[in-house]
Amino acid sequence: MCGIVGIVSKSPVNQALYEALTVLQHRGQDAAGMMTCDNGKLNLRKDNGLVRDVFHTRHMLNLKGNLGIGHVRYPTAGCASSAEAQPFYVNSPYGISLAHNGNLTNADELKRDLFREDLRHINTESDSEILLNVFAHELQRHGKIEINAEDVFDAVAGVHKRCRGGYVGVAMIAGYGIVGFRDPYGIRPIVFGKRTTDLGDEYMIASESVALDALGFELIRDIAPGEAVLIDTKGKLYTRQCVDNPVYSPCIFEYVYLARPDSIIDNVSVYKARLRMGEKLAEKILREKPDHDIDVVIPIPDTSRTSALQLANRLDVKYREGFIKNRYIGRTFIMPGQKQRKKSVRQKLNAIDLEFKDKNVLLVDDSIVRGTTSQQIIQMARDAGANRVYFASAAPPVCYPNVYGIDMPSADELIAHNKTVEEVAELIGADWLMFQDLEDLVEAARVGNPDINRFDASVFDGEYVTGDIDQQYLDRLEQRRNDKAKSGSQNEEDDTDLGVTLIDMHNSN
Repeated sequence: MCGIVGIVSKSPVNQALYEALTVLQHRGQDAAGMMTCDNGKLNLRKDNGLVRDVFHTRHMLNLKGNLGIGHVRYPTAGCASSAEAQPFYVNSPYGISLAHNGNLTNADELKRDLFREDLRHINTESDSEILLNVFAHELQRHGKIEINAEDVFDAVAGVHKRCRGGYVGVAMIAGYGIVGFRDPYGIRPIVFGKRTTDLGDEYMIASESVALDALGFELIRDIAPGEAVLIDTKGKLYTRQCVDNPVYSPCIFEYVYLARPDSIIDNVSVYKARLRMGEKLAEKILREKPDHDIDVVIPIPDTSRTSALQLANRLDVKYREGFIKNRYIGRTFIMPGQKQRKKSVRQKLNAIDLEFKDKNVLLVDDSIVRGTTSQQIIQMARDAGANRVYFASAAPPVCYPNVYGIDMPSADELIAHNKTVEEVAELIGADWLMFQDLEDLVEAARVGNPDINRFDASVFDGEYVTGDIDQQYLDRLEQRRNDKAKSGSQNEEDDTDLGVTLIDMHNSN
């Protein structure tokens, strides 16, 4: 779950990239980076931290050029080293940089092949660097000094033949343009848009449409599964489908939690999908708890608000804001390490006692992953004087790890893994617990776009759409993702400031 952006403009793009990354900050808080191209010279700034902390005036002044790409990162395997901040860069051929969101499920195999057959060296543990080198090698096959759009699309087709998993990328080719592409299943989101200025047409590629909205770009559409979109330095747009049999399988968890509610993903309004989730969940409560004694519905901010409001309306129960959120604490879902997550919950939320005192409260959250946050929030409700505390999840039980770029922990760290609903309710301390049915969740999202063949719902049903995931892979993933592994990687964190680098070897001031 990273955020990516690429812009081809008629004027300097540094400020536009900065603003777009700020809008996409919810997709990653670990690191941020930006690379621009100025007359063939590539300028880079990346480091650990939030966008506002990584880019200062001195960095922005050096990020010259009318085209560029940017990235906000969170670590899918728990590594918080600044060495893995993006964009990544290779000088051959042409000078190519890349920002990537997702995860390659055959990264180990690709890394071996790149070294043994392509004679390319991978310097980090990031599969983004692997993806970049695969693309660079496929483009180098043409052996041409000057390339055209078909050469770029052929290279993307080569990437799709070699790479497996869920991935989207924006790659910048020095002096030529920017290409955006999406895996053949369309698991991770990516859109592109256009704005017209006095100087001419400008284009933007981004993870979510909300980034386009913020900068005045009109959404054209999503990049289709297996498709590539190229904008050259002159502002000319090219598109091509680069696989023979794409399968529309976007990640349903984007609608549950990851994306901003004001985004449109695969022609589905995230906001409206969440309204429908609340409606479906309310209908289930009315079926299974027709004589409920709920006095008030309270969302756990922020993602669940939309679903909770619709649920309350359908139940004809009062809706109240019972928790005040500290906006300066990051999203606990993407904080590496259980100790840090536990510490942050009480710092992030504070209960308004009068909304809880002597009431039967239904707390609504978007999902339950580890259960740590849910357990603490339920206890906060009881401490605030709640008579009884019920809990409802707008998503089904999360029972399986994610392999396509979301840091769902190992299966044993998922509270619902191999447990009944009643067992989970007891563990988190709820008087009763209600999960959304998977069929209802799928229907809530699919209403917006009936052309979607299926969703990647692997965290709920364990069915991985790419068909290449076995228990051996999941066991290796668990070794990398469990909290013990993350604690070790944090202890080895490199605090080096990567500064601003001029890739063309010129010194910066």
